[in-house]
Amino acid sequence: KMAAAAGPAAAAGLWSEVNRCGQNGDFARALKSVNKILQINKDDVTALQCKVVCLIQNGNFKEALGVINTHTKVLTSDIIAFEKAYCEYRLNRIESALKTIQSASQQTDKLKELYGQVLYRLERYDDCLAAYRDLIRNSQDEYEEERKTNLSAVVAAQSTWEKVVPEDLGLREATYELCYNSACALIGQGKLNEAMKKLQKAEELCRQSLSEDSDVTEEDIEAELAIIHGQMAYIMQLQGRTEDALQLYNQIIKLKPTDVGLLAVIANNIITINKDQNVFDSKKKVKLTNAEGVEHKLSKKQLQAIEFNKALLAMYTNQADQCRKLSASLQSQSPEHLLPVLIQAAQLCREKQHAKAVGLLQDFADQHPANAAEIKLTMAQLKIAQGSVTKACMILRSIEELQHKPGMVSALVTMYSHEEDIDSAIEVFTQAIQWYQQFQARTNCGCCVFQPKSPVHLSLIREAANFKLKHGRKKEAISDLEELWKQNPKDVHTLAQLISAYSLVDPEKAKVLSKHLPSSDTMSLKVDVDALENSHGATYVRKKAAKLTGDNQQKEQGQGEVKKKKKKKKGKLPKNYDPKVTPDPERWLPMRERSYYRGRKKGKKKDQVGKGTQGSAMTGSSELDASRTASSPPTSPRPGSGAAVSATSNVIPPRHQKPAGAPATKKKQQQKKKKGAKGGW
Repeated sequence: KMAAAAGPAAAAGLWSEVNRCGQNGDFARALKSVNKILQINKDDVTALQCKVVCLIQNGNFKEALGVINTHTKVLTSDIIAFEKAYCEYRLNRIESALKTIQSASQQTDKLKELYGQVLYRLERYDDCLAAYRDLIRNSQDEYEEERKTNLSAVVAAQSTWEKVVPEDLGLREATYELCYNSACALIGQGKLNEAMKKLQKAEELCRQSLSEDSDVTEEDIEAELAIIHGQMAYIMQLQGRTEDALQLYNQIIKLKPTDVGLLAVIANNIITINKDQNVFDSKKKVKLTNAEGVEHKLSKKQLQAIEFNKALLAMYTNQADQCRKLSASLQSQSPEHLLPVLIQAAQLCREKQHAKAVGLLQDFADQHPANAAEIKLTMAQLKIAQGSVTKACMILRSIEELQHKPGMVSALVTMYSHEEDIDSAIEVFTQAIQWYQQFQARTNCGCCVFQPKSPVHLSLIREAANFKLKHGRKKEAISDLEELWKQNPKDVHTLAQLISAYSLVDPEKAKVLSKHLPSSDTMSLKVDVDALENSHGATYVRKKAAKLTGDNQQKEQGQGEVKKKKKKKKGKLPKNYDPKVTPDPERWLPMRERSYYRGRKKGKKKDQVGKGTQGSAMTGSSELDASRTASSPPTSPRPGSGAAVSATSNVIPPRHQKPAGAPATKKKQQQKKKKGAKGGW
């Protein structure tokens, strides 16, 4: 009985300790007291709830969830729904947290707050927006500012990832968080200048609010501003100010912020700036995108963009297997996405497998007709790179939704003209013009509004006429010009073209049409002749007269219009010119074309050609006989005569001597020398 009585007394003291520690925020000490209470009564519901709360406050979410799942009979969903859902949310088990919230019998304010967070993480922005609106409408407490901040974050996410035009929520941007979210929404709409101003305002508000706290250092302020500076750098990058953006990105990385999501985004953006340059820096930066927990900090589209850039970096660094592996993984995750198959095709092209790349793109276009247009444009580009312009034209003409577009018509006509296939080029014009005629016929029935004189339609007819005139198809061009003239009888330019075309085919018809031209009297042509002559396109430009001063001006006035003639310089005569001798009339012709040229005499001076090294001179074949010179004593050069052998001396140095049969073996020596030349210079 004494032991039984001691139990409740001890429990009461422990509960007092738990209450005191909870108020002081000492949850580790409170947990020890709760465990002692559970030793007395292991199924105490209040003690179990307190234990779960202490574990959550200490960050032990996994252990807290384990306690909940172990005592399911005692801790029912009605009692512990919020704590269980919160543990699952913090452990990134978002789907499980959603199920726990939805299964709760009573939706408390705490559960609604958590429900909004869960929907945001699941990227269900429409439902999330509705949840936060309901919370703001039906609650009044000190957390209203936080709810408005979350609401603005949802709107920014919709604008950025779903391209939804955000509605004006009427939120007063009194905090830097609200300013930052508003700037993100503007970036999603492409209003970059306005977004930059909002970010600058957010930076100013952030500095003001943090500087009021004496415990906050300048480093803490810079760390808090890192995310704002990151968005500023992103705007600079979008505006083409890549150097400024890169500098700001690197400054943020040097601060070593603890937000792994921010670091991953900045590293990814630096990689996109580097592209195929500075790949060593990109390989270092890509490590930041692989940090633990990044996948829970970023949206699906952000993670997807990072994976795309990893695949491209692998391609640029010639890691073909890694590139194929990453792109194949991306394609399995998003089968309808274009980028994975384009990366695979690019890798095949780097490996000179163009046919395989085209086949891969063709298969994707067949499987996903909605994306076929962009894929076929890439296929056409590959064909052009291979030199198959005609096949590229066939691929482009198979894109039905682009056949009538002026850009496509221009490209096809240019390519066919390059291949000198004028008939096909004219056919492209004809098909495009017919499409607009059929569209006009369909829309004139009253289904929708269409301008009868479509500027694009008329422009195509005019371009077709000009093209036909350029390539000699005058009769075909005349029909187009007549159509244009009917559309606008006051168009003098078209009428002039029509008359010019008829003058080559039917002069009488040209005369009749010329009567419709306005007379020269009615035409008021205000032409500034001086400006026209001095324009850049003028073939003749009048030189401005130099200003004359003093004596020069008097001389100029005295001489009037007489211009000083320049004296012609006499031509120089050759040194051996003899005025008594008549110059050779054929002196301007090459020697071989002159009438007295008889050709070179063969065999002359053949014996006088030396067989030794360059510079040696030989007067005859008799000098090559070694027996005649062997008995002659060598002579030394006299002082002052130089070290070189005299040109008239018959003495041949020993290294220049050749055997008597040397001339007969000349051809063989030359052949050997030619064969041996391969191993020389």
